[in-house]
Amino acid sequence: MSSEEKLALAAIAISVVLKKRRRSRREWVKQWLLMRPKQSDTTLLEELRLYPDNFQNYLRMDYDIYNELLELISPLIVKQDTNFRDAITPHERLAATLRYLATGRSFEDLKFSTRISAQSLGHIIPETCRAIYETLAPQYLKVRNYSLTYDDDEDDDDDYDDDDGENFDFGYE
Repeated sequence: MSSEEKLALAAIAISVVLKKRRRSRREWVKQWLLMRPKQSDTTLLEELRLYPDNFQNYLRMDYDIYNELLELISPLIVKQDTNFRDAITPHERLAATLRYLATGRSFEDLKFSTRISAQSLGHIIPETCRAIYETLAPQYLKVRNYSLTYDDDEDDDDDYDDDDGENFDFGYE
């Protein structure tokens, strides 16, 4: 290969690299994700309010408990709107989290019904679960205090045969 051919090949390679760098994103957000305020799980939930059995089936809790939980955790999960886009509301965050917990669907699958990107769901769901835990744990999760000491008196060797280690006295015959 001559030096002119090498130079031409290098120029082509540099041109390809520069073209790849110049490409900008075609879309900042996919258009179907922008339809979240009009078409998503949360709009369905508004309709399901009128049908308590269906609401219960969809989120595994009734509407009153859902609203109570939303009121309790909203201060922990609310985000600020920006000049570029509106923040995902606490209602949408909680609905997506409860739907995830109720169904076990993947974030990739859940993004279609919630109209929230899988990457955002990956942040929203753990954050909302943490808020639920922090809010409800003091009231509903009682932690037992187990002693870390071992009491020799509690060890009852009387039920074991010294010869073969098998239990031999059940007290019924």
